[in-house]
Amino acid sequence: MEPTQLEERIAAFPRWHYRFQFDGGIATPVARIGQINRHEQRRRYFFAALQEIAGGTLDGLRVLDLGCNAGFWSLSSLESGADYVLGIDHHRPYVEQAELVFEAMGVDRGRYRFETGDIFRHEFREKFDVVLCLGIMEVTAEPLQLFELLDAAGAEIVVIDTVVSPSSSASFELSRIDDPDNRAEQLRVLVPSPRAVLELARDHGYGAVALAHNMTDYSGLDDYRERRRMAFICARGSRAAGLAALADRRGIEERWLSSPMLQRARERLAR
Repeated sequence: MEPTQLEERIAAFPRWHYRFQFDGGIATPVARIGQINRHEQRRRYFFAALQEIAGGTLDGLRVLDLGCNAGFWSLSSLESGADYVLGIDHHRPYVEQAELVFEAMGVDRGRYRFETGDIFRHEFREKFDVVLCLGIMEVTAEPLQLFELLDAAGAEIVVIDTVVSPSSSASFELSRIDDPDNRAEQLRVLVPSPRAVLELARDHGYGAVALAHNMTDYSGLDDYRERRRMAFICARGSRAAGLAALADRRGIEERWLSSPMLQRARERLAR
């Protein structure tokens, strides 16, 4: 693709959420400079934890990216060695951005596919090793159905990054979506408490840990700084054995867990 053509196609989109850099100094524009730091900090926060529990890389794994936006995390997965990634988003312009990015990057077409659609109505005929559920749980009124979808995908590892309710119990907070560009149609949504995420994971056969924040710079990360957003690593099968070591290295967000619950969690992970 010629540089001028790439620049024109990038400029045709009114907004980009992620910064992508291409040969020749070409890059996608982002509205706020803090967004660049935001996604680099998120990479070291939950994506590095994903790589750790997967054995250091995603070599040979198949990844399902729910709410893929412009494909930033799909691309990160392939760069970490994943064999294949399927990205799904409700908004067609985001899928078009992802297609443009992967075309411009020269990614082998056989290693990825992007689709426009409602994740709850999508018929998943393929199985995946990893599911990325980033920014999805906070924009749905169907958290139980979401976990059923994760279960049906067959994944041994699930990464969840979500806005959380401050409740210390396993509960959901009824909330409203204010941003019309969010990836859901409901006007009202159910925001989970951290314990609700952990218990839903357990009910579907996953061990799970809430990752302690490890950000070095909170620019563009007010939701994390204010403890309104956190990430969870869920694992089952042979991958579950790595949760205890991951928790020891990265730290568990203990603020949300009572001492007895934390002790039981550690005992389960140590088995």
